[in-house]
Amino acid sequence: MDLSDVSEELALTEGQINDIFRALSNGFQKLDKIKDANRRSRQLEELTDKMRECKRLIKEFERVMKEEETRNSHDTNKMLNERKQSMIKELNSYVALKKQHASENKRIDLFDGPDGDGFGEENVQLASSMTNQQLIDHGNRMMDETDQTIDRAKKVVEETINVGAETAASLKAQTEQMSRIVNELDSIQFSIKKASKLVKEIGRQVATDRCIMAMLFLIVMGVIAIIIVKLVHPNNKDIIDIPGLAPPAARKLL
Repeated sequence: MDLSDVSEELALTEGQINDIFRALSNGFQKLDKIKDANRRSRQLEELTDKMRECKRLIKEFERVMKEEETRNSHDTNKMLNERKQSMIKELNSYVALKKQHASENKRIDLFDGPDGDGFGEENVQLASSMTNQQLIDHGNRMMDETDQTIDRAKKVVEETINVGAETAASLKAQTEQMSRIVNELDSIQFSIKKASKLVKEIGRQVATDRCIMAMLFLIVMGVIAIIIVKLVHPNNKDIIDIPGLAPPAARKLL
């Protein structure tokens, strides 16, 4: 079935996907003939970009297919789904092929010299043309470079450990300082509670003293009032005689 009879958009998307599949097929055929690792890497990057674009188009194909699913018949939807699965399967085959070539590129990189300019067979020919002494010197240089790399890594680790120790010491000092501050706050809170209790006790004592002073004042005022009334009305029998103070009439004149 021609997709143009179902949807112009689906037909256009399928055509773009098929164009990418042809480009991928031609690209991988060319990749097998390329010996230079740099060119192989660039070719793989270009093919990877095409596969990303193909994946995007397949998702677009699926989106349009779902939008038109209700308008299409069951057989048409089944045919569209089969085409989508076929495109996904073909794309996955190219992805697997790309991974295979990428792993081969990594194996070629293992033969790189110190300057990284030569690849594969060129390095083999270079090694075969070297004398035993040159090979030994080359191996020694590589070991020296490895030792230097290890030394640099050790320095980084030591610096990291020192920084960690300083950070731990700083955190310990700050923790101790925080503990002292908490203890001081507890002492201040205890002192505040003790002072509040003392103030309450003093307040109660002051209130008691004021009550006593008020009672004494009332007693004195009462005694004074009785004395005054007794002096003014000496014959009033309702007034109780104050001990030690005889009525004026009962006093004997000398």
